[in-house]
Order: sequence, then C-alpha cells, then structure tokens
Amino acid sequence: MNIGLVCPASLPATQFGGILFLAVDIAKESVRLGNNATIYTTNLDFANNPNTFNKDLPDVEKIDEFTIKRTHVWFNFHLFFFNPGMYYQLMKDSPDVIHSIGVRSFQSIIAAIVAKKKKIPLIISDQGGLTTHPDLNEGGFLKRMFYKIQRPIIQYIINNATKISVANEYEKEIFKEFTSESKIEIVRNGINQDSMITKTIDFKSKYKIKSPYILFVGRFNRVKGIDVLLKAIKNLKQNDQLKNKIFVIMGVDFGFQKEMFELIEKFGINDRILVIKNPSRDDVIAAYRESEFLVLPSRWELSPLTPLEGFIFKKPTISTDIHGIPYTLKKNENCLLIENEDSVHLSQLILELANNDEMRKRLGESGFNHVDSELNSKIMVKKTLKIYESSIQDYNLGDKK
Repeated sequence: MNIGLVCPASLPATQFGGILFLAVDIAKESVRLGNNATIYTTNLDFANNPNTFNKDLPDVEKIDEFTIKRTHVWFNFHLFFFNPGMYYQLMKDSPDVIHSIGVRSFQSIIAAIVAKKKKIPLIISDQGGLTTHPDLNEGGFLKRMFYKIQRPIIQYIINNATKISVANEYEKEIFKEFTSESKIEIVRNGINQDSMITKTIDFKSKYKIKSPYILFVGRFNRVKGIDVLLKAIKNLKQNDQLKNKIFVIMGVDFGFQKEMFELIEKFGINDRILVIKNPSRDDVIAAYRESEFLVLPSRWELSPLTPLEGFIFKKPTISTDIHGIPYTLKKNENCLLIENEDSVHLSQLILELANNDEMRKRLGESGFNHVDSELNSKIMVKKTLKIYESSIQDYNLGDKK
C-alpha cells in the first residue's frame, strides 16, 4: 500500500508538536509492516521560531525507510502555511490513500482537492480541537474573521473524507457537529517507545542543575497554562519542603515568552526556575528521564502526548481535568488533576507529589503500563492501517461519494 501522509510540518521541526509525531510514527510503523509511506509537508524548520522556513532543507529526504517531500511556504498567516507546490506532488504521486493530519490547514485543503480529483480515499485527523481551541476566540478582528472563513472550508474537507480518525470520545463529539457518527473512528494516540531511546545525555550536568527538578514541556503560550504554573510556584517559594527542588520549563515561544519572563520577575521566583528555550529533541527526552514528575496545567488539550512521553520513564503528571485530558489520562491512577486555572490546588498537589516517593512510583508505573498496553504507536498504527484498507476496499467496490 502506498500511503500519503499530509501534514503542515515534519522533521526536523519537532517542536511543532503532536501532529508531527503522529505522522512520523504512522510512517515508520507502516513501513515496518511492509507498506510505502511518504509525508508531504512544508519546509518549516523551527530553528529559532515557529515561522522559520528553510529553503536549504532537501525537497526529498529518506528517513528510516519512509520519505519526506517538502515544498516551500510562500507565506503564512497564524500557522496557516501556503505551499501550493504540494498539490503538484500529490497529483503526480497519486498514493493509494491520503491521510491528512491537521484539518484547519492549507495542506488539508490540497489533500481534499487531490483526493476528489484522483478518486483516492481521504482519511482526516485533526488533533487541534477544530471548534473548541481557545485561540479561535482570541486575537484581533482579522484573526477571528480568518477562522470564521475557514468554517465552510473545513466542512468541504470533512464532506470529502472517507473516514475521520479521532483521538478520543471528546474529539468524536466535536466532529459530530459536521458529519454522521458512522464516518468517525476512534484511534487513540500512541507513543513510539523505541523513539524515546536516544543517546544518553547527562541533562543535569549539561545545564548545571544540582537539585531534583519538576518539569514542564510545551509551547510557551497562554493555553498551556504556564501562568498558572508560575502562580503555583510563587505560592510555594517560601515552603521549606521544596527548598531543594527547582522547576525546569522547556519549550518554544508561541507568543507568551515575554510575558512568562515578566511574571517570573514579578513573582520573584527567578532562583526557582530554569527556562530552556528551543530545546533539542534529545534534550527533551533526557529531561523526562531525570525529572521527578511533570506538570501540564493546560487550559485546553485534545489528547496530550507530553504526559505519555513522561510515562515511558515512569514519570507521573499533574494536569487539568478539562476537555480531552481525562480521556487520555486516568485521574488518581496515573496522574493528578486540578480544575482549570486552580493555581492554589496545583501548588498543593506539587507539594504532595514532591514529598511522596511511593505515590510518584505508583502513578508512574501505572502510566508506563497504560502506554505499554494501550497507548503505543504499534497499536495506533495497526488500527489506522485497518481504516486505510477498508477505505480502499470501499472505493474499489464503488462506495465512494
């Protein structure tokens, strides 16, 4: 089977987040199972910021037996990357199935048009909250109008999809606003456990960390709840039980970095925090390995991968009981959850988990078992391949619209 995966970003832009890893993991595992896989994407590099496009990246690159085909982005608007060259690539290659990841993207429009013209089954995944992401209701007039204009385009993409792959029941309800339930399949996100084994980096030595640390990994934006975490740290700064621990915050600026540093200064917690900007993937993995536990106080998540990556190293997470998070994590079984924006409760749970070795061990081991038995990329890709195969079969039987 020749699989075409369409995504706004791919390697080396690992800081782009979940949809990139989803595409890469599907490509890797599909090839291992005897298929051909190509990721059609942009030349986003992410070297210094989320708007870096690198013409020096190869147009075609072979990685781990799958192929990445990049086309240059002419311009972008709020992470909407215009790379029309992708249309000609897909039309020429004509894969057996197209899987577009990230519905609210220019790349998904291309995927839908090509799939319709070439009569190719189209599978779509979003991973971005389609109608529920807080960013959709924030920003200036132009940004809000842009998102409103996208609504009929999104409907066009969904109408032309053969199947819709969603990460959990929460995302399924979102898509039911646009289409019938029979078109939707739940395929839970999974972690590629092998990819978490990298060359050993002594993270603490590299960054001169002499204390145990609590870890945040994610984009520097308001949605990730960094301000909530900083308020919790402020609440704890005089607590003797945390004197020997610091907080490590790792990520890429998505519009909140300046305010983050201002809050750190305002709260007088500079000595309790180490901020690592634009970390390499190897550094992130090493940070998981050596941390005490993770904190992800997001205002919104669909199906977060960061806690699952932490589970690989038996590190539990404190997160938020909101949106898609409780469909991915199991409260009091492999994580602790707070109500949205509750920095007081967050500070209490940080203190409790930091001083309870047995609880950290129990939650971490449960999280590892959860990934090992259910939320890993091998299970995810097997289910995804079944969707591809049934969609191709339906097309061959003349069941396409």
